[in-house]
Amino acid sequence: MTVNEPLKPTSPIPPQRALTEFVSAAPASDPGTGTSASGTAPPEPSAIRQFLNQRGSGKLADQSFALLMLLCACSIFLIVLFIATILVVRSKLTLAKFGFGFFTGSSWDPVSGQFGAFPFIYGTLASSLLALAMAVPLALGVAIFLTELCPRALRAPISFLTELLAAIPSVVYGLWAVFVLVPIMRDTLGPFLVRYLGWTHLFEGDNFGVGLLTASIILAIMILPIISSITRDIMLAVPSAQREGMLALGATRWEMIRTGVLRNARIGIVGAIILGLGRALGETMAVTMVIGNSPTISKSLFAPGYTLASVIANEFSEASGDLYLSALIEIGLALFLVTIVVNGIARLLVWAVTRGAPARVA
Repeated sequence: MTVNEPLKPTSPIPPQRALTEFVSAAPASDPGTGTSASGTAPPEPSAIRQFLNQRGSGKLADQSFALLMLLCACSIFLIVLFIATILVVRSKLTLAKFGFGFFTGSSWDPVSGQFGAFPFIYGTLASSLLALAMAVPLALGVAIFLTELCPRALRAPISFLTELLAAIPSVVYGLWAVFVLVPIMRDTLGPFLVRYLGWTHLFEGDNFGVGLLTASIILAIMILPIISSITRDIMLAVPSAQREGMLALGATRWEMIRTGVLRNARIGIVGAIILGLGRALGETMAVTMVIGNSPTISKSLFAPGYTLASVIANEFSEASGDLYLSALIEIGLALFLVTIVVNGIARLLVWAVTRGAPARVA
């Protein structure tokens, strides 16, 4: 072959031939002595291989851990079943006497032995839904500002103050509402609502500062940090590539937030709203101090009301008879059932929005 002659590509070795040559070239070992055919000993295993051989397969540890996690998961079902069983057993007197009519009756007269929980169910649902209507838009605004628009220097202080609201005890909220919110509602906000929104017939009657609207406002303030904090964490979990891709395609800042962030975080936002609703349904002290504690049903938001948690807190210590005590325990059962039903409806709403599909990539 001359210098100027081009090199000819060699044909590749077939895989089967290469494997045969490799096996035939490998030194055969003596099964009896563990040495190779040439008489040399095989190489010593590495330190990592020796450690893995000594510690075993770990099958027992894996099975024990899986069993422990299964017991932890089953404990949730056992706790819920235990609570429901105790509530049903302790309220069997009113269940036997009133049946399902206990939840639809409107009379609450311990002296004559007439008990109906519908005014309390109405007060619980009305105050909680009004609180959600006020808290959700504000919480979303706070979360969007903190994640997308807030300057870096202000992000940490505002986040700290938002989370601080969740740490304030409910009785402190109640005292603040009694001495600050009630006078504002009676002297300033109430007359303003009557003047400009009186045509809705939702702000009629006497305004003493306590009532469903006041309780809803204090509930909205209490659930605001829960919804805002969880929504902020969910939005921060959205990949930055979503934002950069939307902006690179020419979207405005609002279009990027609406399409690239909120759409991908919508399942988590609904979950945050559900948690806030659960807090509102079970709140006791702050609502008890400002709702008026009257077992009546009224269309006016200025009218006093009662919630399931408030009637238990107010009257449990003075329940004098077995039927009265059984009725209060069944009120707890009603609160338990209302919480389950509301959370079930919320889960159905999540399914209706997402149809079981994961978040879409914009």
